[in-house]
Amino acid sequence: MLVEERLKQAKKIFIGTKQTKKALEKGETQLVFVACDAEKRVTEPILKLCKEKEIELVFIATMEELGCLCGIEVGSATAAIVQ
Repeated sequence: MLVEERLKQAKKIFIGTKQTKKALEKGETQLVFVACDAEKRVTEPILKLCKEKEIELVFIATMEELGCLCGIEVGSATAAIVQ
């Protein structure tokens, strides 16, 4: 299954950097998506947490595309599939 399909079919996702960070800190995250065009100051803490906790990362080309995959009408810098 493509990673994008996993995001669309996930039962529970957290959208946005604050929600993604909270899920990572609680150890609830299975997979994290990061938009390549998001500001580094926004995504860097997420990338660091993923590395520390050995969480799989998937990079999506744009924030707009990530938002669309999440089913929202605005862009998103990060999103996470949670357990």
